[in-house]
Amino acid sequence: MSDTDSATQALQQFDAVVAATPGMRARSGQRRMAEEVARTFARAQLARDGAPADGDEPRRAIAVIEAGTGTGKSLAYAVPAIQIALARGTRVLIATATVALQEQLVHKDLPALAAAMPEPFSFALAKGRARYVCKLKLERLAGDAPTDDEDLFPEDPLSAAEQESAEARSAFYTRLADDLATGLWDGDRDQLATPPDPQLWAPVAAVAHTCAGRHCPLFSTCTYFERRRELVAAQVIVANHDLLLSSIGARLLPDLDNCLLVIDEAHHLPKTALSQFACEMDLSRLAWLAQLASRALRVGTQVEVKNEVDVAASSTRLRVALQDAERLIIDLYGAPLRAAIARAPGQLASHRERVPDGRLPQPLTDALAQVLQHAGELLQGLRAIADALREHMREEPHEARRLSQLYAQVGQLAPRLEAIHATSALLLQEPAEGNAPAAKWFTLASTGDAVVVRAHASPVLPGAALAAHLWQRVRAAVLTSATLTGCGDFDFFLREAGLHGDAAVTTLQVASPFDYAAQGTLVAASTQAAPREMAAFTRQMIAALLTDLATVTSGALVLFTSREQMRQAVELLPGSLRAAVLVQGRLPRLKLLAQHRERVAQGQVSIIFGLQSFAEGMDLPGALCESLFITKLPFAPPDEPVDEARAEWLRASGGDPFMNLVVPATAMRLAQWVGRAIRSEDDHARVVCYDKRLLQTGYGRRLLRGLPAFTLQERAPLATPAT
Repeated sequence: MSDTDSATQALQQFDAVVAATPGMRARSGQRRMAEEVARTFARAQLARDGAPADGDEPRRAIAVIEAGTGTGKSLAYAVPAIQIALARGTRVLIATATVALQEQLVHKDLPALAAAMPEPFSFALAKGRARYVCKLKLERLAGDAPTDDEDLFPEDPLSAAEQESAEARSAFYTRLADDLATGLWDGDRDQLATPPDPQLWAPVAAVAHTCAGRHCPLFSTCTYFERRRELVAAQVIVANHDLLLSSIGARLLPDLDNCLLVIDEAHHLPKTALSQFACEMDLSRLAWLAQLASRALRVGTQVEVKNEVDVAASSTRLRVALQDAERLIIDLYGAPLRAAIARAPGQLASHRERVPDGRLPQPLTDALAQVLQHAGELLQGLRAIADALREHMREEPHEARRLSQLYAQVGQLAPRLEAIHATSALLLQEPAEGNAPAAKWFTLASTGDAVVVRAHASPVLPGAALAAHLWQRVRAAVLTSATLTGCGDFDFFLREAGLHGDAAVTTLQVASPFDYAAQGTLVAASTQAAPREMAAFTRQMIAALLTDLATVTSGALVLFTSREQMRQAVELLPGSLRAAVLVQGRLPRLKLLAQHRERVAQGQVSIIFGLQSFAEGMDLPGALCESLFITKLPFAPPDEPVDEARAEWLRASGGDPFMNLVVPATAMRLAQWVGRAIRSEDDHARVVCYDKRLLQTGYGRRLLRGLPAFTLQERAPLATPAT
């Protein structure tokens, strides 16, 4: 079948599903998106298709599609993707950023499509293995397995505030084991009625380093591997961005060169990439190294280890190298911490120091090179031990239970060693000509009688990391979101996502079906003080906000850029409004939203005060959000180490960090904020922004051009209130 025929067939299937779905409105933007998705996936050549006949590189096809709120993105990408995948005998991988969208796809959208499409297909939700319980670990901690004097699964102790008695912890594990055995629980952490404390869950999580896989005596009933078998059989898999990036090169998800990849909520992908490829290590708390050596020696007395490394000697050398590096870091960067301790003896203090231009002093470079070398030696020794244990389990299956516990015992500490190796490697990395250096920084914190030193390193350009790790493997992809343009074009997102200049990429902007000019009003309300005059601006903004809140008749959302501004606004609420305001953090999010909906349904005024996390993913249609108030433009100044390093590199390269980085990022963020107002064709809302920079600066007008075409009203500032 030709590319054109394949795309045509997929689009015909989309049209048929829309026509057969009760209540479904035909939307030109949705069909335009479906057409682009079909054309993109039909054009791509997957690994299963073999090499091109003419010997050229395989055809890659990637579409970046901004589809405004209300377009119906899920249907527009799912139907063509599934139709083409079924026809070609391949699979669809959908990666989202939020749990809410994953649940919508798995519990609503995909079941409806499976019922509507003529050819059946299966689908499954993919989660990281740490979301599932390890039955062998749980068996031991619940007291159902023989133990010895050594704790096979040690974890750092719970913090003082979270410390529970040994009896309570044992009761927790016993309850989990009982519920698992009786079928009241399926082994999925997310299915527990109450989310467990992370420090209680960690010792029983089915993480890779402690898993003997098919050699484990409980492999045939393992919850994680049962779910993995479901994934192997599924034709559509839903995952999240973190899992997509963390499993590159692994076998959990379909091979990226052999499936159709959809990345929804794609504006989150660059930030996720920075988080995924960053690393850190602790140079101070090193008792675990002695534990690791002890456990390795214990294994060595029970199984024959080939290519044996002297683990005890390697761990000692690594400890010495880490201590040398720690002393150097304290000498080089510890003065501010020492001064803070001198000012307030006995109190906790901390300091963060970023390395300018990513250039480490030579003595520290030498010390970290020793860390890297000895961490590599120790990793080699651990791999040899793991190989020996697996081989012994294979040859002596009756010993599998005991040896699996030994495997977990050694593997529990492996992530710390891998973190040391990865962090020291990135700290020592020198950038290629013209590339940005990694961000490198150290944190030093006093803990009363000691100083804890941590080293951190991260790429500063998410696009470079994604290009190196993700896009070189992908043959067919669609990236979509309601906000992918910044100030009216895709350039910023394409750079952030590692797709700028990629010949395989096409872009499409699909307008929302909403009539924003008729359905909404954007009020540009000024204050006399500029936002940089923080105290005066906050006072004037709150006065104007309180005046506007008095006119609210149903549901409203107020978005703040700082917790302190929100606190001041709450303190100044008059009695007539205080009972109507729900403040983020005072109630769990779901309870707060339920209370808001209940109030509005009863005809009461209900106003939510929220921060950034309430500015995205909130679906408050109709009367639930007839008024949206933006207290200040959501600029995020580059004050984190990665942002600082990137701004430094941009300035050195002749760029302007504010215009090249901050403004486009703010444009995408502001579009998300404004997107809370109109959620359906029947909504009507007003948006009020109190930041006069929106109309009175050139970059503000750029931000305005990137927003929906609301009817714009300008409002003069109120008279300055008395102090």
